Order: sequence, then C-alpha cells, then structure tokens
Amino acid sequence: MKSQKSASVRVVTYNIHKGVRGVGAGRRLEIHNLGHAIARFGADLVCLQEVRKLHRGEEKFFAHWPNAPQADFLAPEGYTAVYRTNAITKHGEHGNALLSRWPVLAHRHEDMSDHRFEQRGLLHSEVTLHEQTVHVLVVHLGLLRASRVRQLQQLCRYIEREIAPDAPLLVAGDFNEWGTVLERELEVVGLSTLRKAGCATFPSRLPLLQLDHVFSRGLRALRLEVPRGAPWAKLSDHLPLVAEFELLRPS
Repeated sequence: MKSQKSASVRVVTYNIHKGVRGVGAGRRLEIHNLGHAIARFGADLVCLQEVRKLHRGEEKFFAHWPNAPQADFLAPEGYTAVYRTNAITKHGEHGNALLSRWPVLAHRHEDMSDHRFEQRGLLHSEVTLHEQTVHVLVVHLGLLRASRVRQLQQLCRYIEREIAPDAPLLVAGDFNEWGTVLERELEVVGLSTLRKAGCATFPSRLPLLQLDHVFSRGLRALRLEVPRGAPWAKLSDHLPLVAEFELLRPS
C-alpha cells in the first residue's frame, strides 16, 4: 500500500476591475501595478475576474495600455495564462482567467448568464499539480440574490456532470455573496470553505463584506488571509483573498 504525503497549494482569487480605477476622465490605469502585485504572491494558482481581453476605448484613452490581453500581460514568468470571455460589450470583452505555475491540461467555459442585463460565466481548467489532476473553477456570479442562487445550482449541476466525485476540486472567485447561502448550496457537491474573521474583501478602501471565496473538495484548507493597506486599496475595488491548502499525494 502506498503511503501519502502532503503538498501545500497557495491559491489567490482577485477581482481586478478590468485593470482600471475610477470613472470618467479621472480614471487611472492600474494594470501594471497589478502585475507587480500578483507576481509577489508566489501563488500556485491565481484566479482572476473582470479581466479584459480587449477594449478599444481604453486602449485609446491610456497611453500605456498593454499590447497583450490582460491575462497574458499579468502572468508572471513561467506561468500559463488561461482566459475565457464572459461578456462582450460595445468596445471589447472581459471574463475570467487562471494563471497557473503548473501545467494546464485542458480548459472550457460555461455560460452562467441568468438574465440579459448581466453576462456571467464559469472557467474550468484541469491542472497537473504535484503529480495530480486538480480541477479549478473560476466564477463570477450576479448582483441579484435570486440570480446567484440559480447560478449556484447551475454550478452544482456542472460539477456533478463534468467532474468525478473523487477528483480534487477548487472553486474560486467573486461570488457577490457574503451570507450562508454559499455553504448551503455548495455542500451538496461536497464543497466547503474556511471562514475566518477579518477577511472582508469589498470595498477595498473600507472592506466590510467578504464577496470573494475559495471552496475546496479533496484539499484541506489551512489558512486564509486578505492583504491590506498600500497598495491594495488602490489597485481594484476588491482586495485579493489568499488561501493555503494541503493536497494529499502519493509518495
């Protein structure tokens, strides 16, 4: 019988607000500072929401708008960037992304839009992590409570349909939800999360609510933290959430 030993997994989820802070003529470009900040995490997996693939208006407005799509631009050296579009707008498109230090085997997307006023989606990647295949779902749920409940139920159906029940699974993102409805809906498919005081992520300047979460199945949650202070309060309207896990793997 093979013995098992554990390996640590560091996961970050972060809504980057399309790399721009503010509105109108006074808005400022933060995508370059976000790139430096993300590199400092040293994370195994970085799950991003509100990531621009392109935006023709912002490209004209900002002199230093990156030439590459934001997911590719933000990926630290040696990372693989995976991006799929959730929303197509008049001037461009944006969606979810995964930046992985580990090989990505496959990825796919599912539309989770609940009504015509909000375009939402799910990014599913399969990653070889410490010699095991780990499924990683990046989500961004809607602003309306009723929509979120239906999207959570859709998420559970997707997991039951696409992912084996014994496969390690991480679900991370901006759930736009701070109540117990998340645990209640996601425990149906065996997902759990670590709750800890002081992990509010929104709004970044005066965080009151934890809208960002990481759920797991087949990994043991160890720690949860939210970086605060400069520069985090200025980079996005959300703060990043950093989670540490233990993954059992064959010796």
